[in-house]
Amino acid sequence: MSSRVPLTYGKKVLELFRNPKNLGRIEDANAEALAGSLACGDMIAIYLKIDELTEKIVDAKFESYGCAANIAAASILTEMIKEKTLQDAWKISWRDVSSELGGLPSVKYHCGVLAVGSLRRAIRAYYVNRSKPDWLPKEFTQEEKHALEEEKLMEALAKRAQRAAVLTS
Repeated sequence: MSSRVPLTYGKKVLELFRNPKNLGRIEDANAEALAGSLACGDMIAIYLKIDELTEKIVDAKFESYGCAANIAAASILTEMIKEKTLQDAWKISWRDVSSELGGLPSVKYHCGVLAVGSLRRAIRAYYVNRSKPDWLPKEFTQEEKHALEEEKLMEALAKRAQRAAVLTS
């Protein structure tokens, strides 16, 4: 018998998990990024098509590997950012994503963090060979740092598990 307690997901999370919006890749994206770690099982790749004159996001898609909350967070985020300027999209937080989903269980907040982390990485990637706007922080935001820390932790745990597997075989 399992000692795991099932998570209670809201209706919107379950709907977007079963029928995600904007799933897939944009072949001619002018910004893309990846956040997450296969070691923990959650990854989000985000693809943006940006109008270069207005800096508005005209299309957004994602690919995800992970749980229901991860897929739903990436899906709702792509809906939230369409037709927004990059500056307005940058302002979206993981709490906004969670709120738009009707809430996430506290153990799944990191799914919102990964979604926003991948968006912010894509926005930074867009400006790599362009002049950076004043609103774009020079330092990583707390959410970006959190995503990086989670990735490093999961990679370290995966290496430790691999070493343990080798020692027991």
